[in-house]
Formats: sequence, C-alpha cells, structure tokens
Amino acid sequence: MNQYVAVTAEEAAIPRDGVIKLHGAEAFEGMRKAGRLAAEILDALTTFVVPGVTTGEIDDLVREMTLKGGGIPATLGYRGYTHSCCTSINHVICHGIPSDKKLRDGDIVNIDVTPIVDGWHGDTSRMYLVGDVPTKAKRLVDVTYECLMLGIEQAKPGNRIGDIAHAIQTHAEAHRYGVVREFCGHGLGRLFHDAPEVVHAGRPGTGPELKPGMIFTIEPMINIGKPHAKVLEDGWTAVTRDRSLSAQFEHSIGITEDGCEIFTASPKGLHKPPY
Repeated sequence: MNQYVAVTAEEAAIPRDGVIKLHGAEAFEGMRKAGRLAAEILDALTTFVVPGVTTGEIDDLVREMTLKGGGIPATLGYRGYTHSCCTSINHVICHGIPSDKKLRDGDIVNIDVTPIVDGWHGDTSRMYLVGDVPTKAKRLVDVTYECLMLGIEQAKPGNRIGDIAHAIQTHAEAHRYGVVREFCGHGLGRLFHDAPEVVHAGRPGTGPELKPGMIFTIEPMINIGKPHAKVLEDGWTAVTRDRSLSAQFEHSIGITEDGCEIFTASPKGLHKPPY
C-alpha cells in the first residue's frame, strides 16, 4: 500500500523513500512560476530550431534564457551531466546530449528543459519539426501529443496511475506504435525526481491512487516501431533498439480537488508543431 504525507514547502525538499508527497498552495504557486519559465523557453525555441542549428547552440540558448528568467538549469551538473537541456533527435528516445551536431532537414527533435525557480522544478519537453518532415514522422508526433493529453485527462482524484498509463498505451497501440517502458514520469517539486513513478503503459485501476496535492510529470515516449530501448555507452543517450523514430511530450502537473493543473502549458498556445 502506498504511503502519502502532506508536506510544507520546506519539507518538500526532503527525500522520503517512496512516500508520495501531498503539496499545499505554496508549492502550487512555486510550480506555476517554474513551469511558466520552462514553457516560455520552449516557446522561444520554436523559431530557433531550423536546419543547420547545432544542438549545442540550442543548449546555449536554453541556459541563457533560464538564467535571464531567474532560474538555474536543473540538469547542469546533475549526476555529472554537463548541459542545460536534453536534445533527442529521430531515433533517440530521451536524454540526448547537446553537441556540435547540426539539425538536418526532415529531423524531429525533442527538447527537454527543467529550470529551477526559487527551489521549484519546471520540467517539460516538446517535439520540434526541422524543415520538411516526412508525413509518418509528423503523424508520430501528433499521436504522441494526443497520448500525453489523454493521459492528463485521467489525472484526477480517485483515479490511479494505471488509468493514465492505460489511456496512453491504448491510444499508441491503436496506431501500432510502441510505448517505451524503460523510462517513466515522476514526482516533482523541490526535488527533481520523487515518488511516484508514473508509467505510460499499464492496466486501469492499478498503481497509486491520485490525491489532491500530488505533483508529477507525465512524459510518454512513443516509438514508430517496437517499444524497446537501450542506453549508449555515454550512460545517458537512450535510443530505440530497432532504430525506429521516437517522439515524446512532457508536462508537469498538480492534482487538484476536481482534476489537475498543467504547470508547463505554453503561454502562447504553442502546444505542438507545426508552430
């Protein structure tokens, strides 16, 4: 049986070994600020992500915008990671490392940012289409966004993590896509990663019950091919085993009394490509 504990903003930074935190109004306000900065950064990138731009240049811009916005990049120095975002191109599922690699016409790329603002983490990612992208890749991106939003529809008190997972899995598999199991969403707040784990494939009515005050990410990773992933020798980059295209969207949300609040929604309405 899962354990839950109501926490103050100060107690939110304490690791609790799998106990699910129920946050108050101060935490929700902190998450709004962090989430808005994260979303504003991704909004700003919509005109910057074009053929010829390097993922390193994207990383530089993310870092500049994070600092200018009063935040700190959560990934910078996290477990030895030396960049301010993750840039995952084509068959890279997640945790792609920025470099001097140039984006090419037809690529799809996920950019994942997490600014820390006043101690709170705003974790979000979106897909970007680079130049003229093939129809099958655009369709994958569209369906992956739909998976995220269908999962969010299930994020309300009384439901369970399995209800979120089932909504995502059912929609993805209806399109004969694979749902990555090796990575999942997670609790969030003053800790970057906290309980609960938010899986993206599962049975309805299973897993932790959703209660007001829970804060976590939903971030489905969907493959055109089989669901299987592997991590490269750099220890970070996760790719599809069959080299098929992969897409991901991510929001940070908080469970309210009658549903959920999306902290990382785009202020400009730039929710999914084309932007």
